[in-house]
Amino acid sequence: MKFESLMLRGLFVVCLLVCGLVLGAMVTASPDAVRLAAAGSAGQLLIAAPTTCALPPDGIVCPRING
Repeated sequence: MKFESLMLRGLFVVCLLVCGLVLGAMVTASPDAVRLAAAGSAGQLLIAAPTTCALPPDGIVCPRING
């Protein structure tokens, strides 16, 4: 019984450590868009934007028909 308790406690500690590392990575991550907006360079942000709309002009997405 002591071995099982030790294994469960170790698993719990490892899970807490992994969750803490993932949370820390999410909190400290800074995406490119945020860095560009913070730098104040709107020109680079406009260059990165797509030039065409992904939707057709009527706004309805039609499924592709193979054949």
